[in-house]
Amino acid sequence: MMGITMDKSVASADQAVADFFDGATLMAGGFGLCGIPENLIAALRRKGTRNLTIISNNCGVDDKGLGILLANGQVKKMVSSYVGENKTFERLFMTKQLEVELTPQGTLAERIRAGGAGIPAFYTATGFGTVVAEGKETRQFNGRHYVLEQALTADFAIVKAWRGDRFGNLVYRKTARNFNPMMATAAKITIAEVEELVDPGQLEPDQIHTPGIYVSRILKGVSYDKPIEQRTVRKRVA
Repeated sequence: MMGITMDKSVASADQAVADFFDGATLMAGGFGLCGIPENLIAALRRKGTRNLTIISNNCGVDDKGLGILLANGQVKKMVSSYVGENKTFERLFMTKQLEVELTPQGTLAERIRAGGAGIPAFYTATGFGTVVAEGKETRQFNGRHYVLEQALTADFAIVKAWRGDRFGNLVYRKTARNFNPMMATAAKITIAEVEELVDPGQLEPDQIHTPGIYVSRILKGVSYDKPIEQRTVRKRVA
């Protein structure tokens, strides 16, 4: 009998996204351009998968992050909380070429976490009395009104971590942790790219943020641009 391998490493980002299909739902980690899976996004751009529904805090900027998929006509719908840095997004939304589901940031994070935990829906006070609550069930608990929000899951999740081992265990670095850990739990197939890929046993067990059981594939990123949306610096004192 052949043994079962736990090695989830793949040779390239293109190999990692080879089974993406048109019409798929995708979760993409990151906050702005921080902690985004740059290599996997670029591979999806090369593959050209169409009609994607993308669940992500935002859609990058016009020529960076998820913005390159949007500009290439690959995105059908965005489920996001912030979209203010992308002019292409604005144009496509205003001309009804892009479906958009705006969700309060904390609610978005909890909808993803709930999806990974197997919780189908939950009540939150956020959004009650606004357009966010339109068409949704509301209830009152202890004198306060709440909106029923449904959990989010996806066909695929692409996440970025600082270090990972070949079994798929992940460690994130500082604010790059953002949406990545909960997205890793909420998809049928989770693909992680890391800056450092190590052998099993080299990660301190107590420091692991995402256990490998949630990760289907892992790869070492080739290079990282790590762009910043808006760079603000002080003038030098003469």
